[in-house]
Amino acid sequence: MGRKTEITNLLANLPRLGAGLAYREPLRDELLQKQPEVDFVEIIGDHYLDAPPERMEELALLGEHFTLVPHFTNLSLGSAEGIDPAYLEKIAALIKRLNPPWWSEHIGFTRAGGVSLGHPAPLPFTREAIDVMTRNVIATRRAIATPLILENVCSPLLWPGAEMSEPVFISEVLGFGGCGMLLDVTNLLTQSTNHGGSPQDFLDRLPLDRVVQVHFSGGHEAQGRLVESHAQPVAEAVWKLLDSVVARAPVRCICLERDDNLPPLPEMLWEVERARAIGRQHRRWN
Repeated sequence: MGRKTEITNLLANLPRLGAGLAYREPLRDELLQKQPEVDFVEIIGDHYLDAPPERMEELALLGEHFTLVPHFTNLSLGSAEGIDPAYLEKIAALIKRLNPPWWSEHIGFTRAGGVSLGHPAPLPFTREAIDVMTRNVIATRRAIATPLILENVCSPLLWPGAEMSEPVFISEVLGFGGCGMLLDVTNLLTQSTNHGGSPQDFLDRLPLDRVVQVHFSGGHEAQGRLVESHAQPVAEAVWKLLDSVVARAPVRCICLERDDNLPPLPEMLWEVERARAIGRQHRRWN
C-alpha cells in the first residue's frame, strides 16, 4: 500500500500539459508559426541520439518554443537479455538535456537474440515476461530519475500460452515497475477489436489511475481488420474511446500521432483542438 501511494503521489504531481502532437519534420516551419495552438510537442527521442549538428539545432529550436516530451522506441524493455547500457546512457544524456516532465517507452521488445526488429513487438502475457520487464524497468529508473511511462502496443498476432489477459498483464508491469501509463487508445481499439474482445471491457480492467498521457491517431480497415496506420483522420470510434478515457483517468496530456499521408497542418490542429476540448469538458485542464 505504501508503494502504491508513493507512485500515485508522484503521478499526481506531474504537470497538466494539455493537447499537442507528435513532431514530424515536414511540419516544422508551419508548426512554429502556430505555436499558440499546440500545448506541447512529443519528439521521437531516438532521432536525436548520435544526431548531426543540424538535427540538434532543430531540437534546440523546438525546445525554445514548446514543452518537449521524448518518446523512445528501441530500449527494448521486454528483452530477456537485458537493455543495452550504451543506448540507455545516451537516453539519459538526452533527457538530462531536455529536462522533460516525463518520458515514455513501450511495453514490448525490439531486440531478440541480437536481432533488431525495427518496431516494438508484444510480449507473451506470462509471469516470466513480467519479471523481465520489471527487471529492465527498474534498471532504467535507477539510471534516469525523470518519471517513465509505458505505452501499450498492438499486434496482428498474440503469443500462445498466455497466463493472464492483456489488461492484467499491463497492470502487473506498471505495478511492479513503478511506472505511469501512456495509453494509446487507437492501439487499444485495434488490439481488442482484432482479437475478438471489447474495447470498453479492456479499458475497464486497466489501472486508469496510472494514465498520464494518451496517444490517439487514425487508421483504416483492411480485409476485415483494423490497421493502426497513423495515416488517416481520427475515426469516431477513437474519439468516443478517448472521451471515455479522459472522463475516467487523471490524464495530464493528449497527443495526436500522424506519420504518413500528412494533411495540411490546420486539419491536424482541428483534431488537437477537439482533444483539448475533451480535456476541458472533463476538467483535466482549463
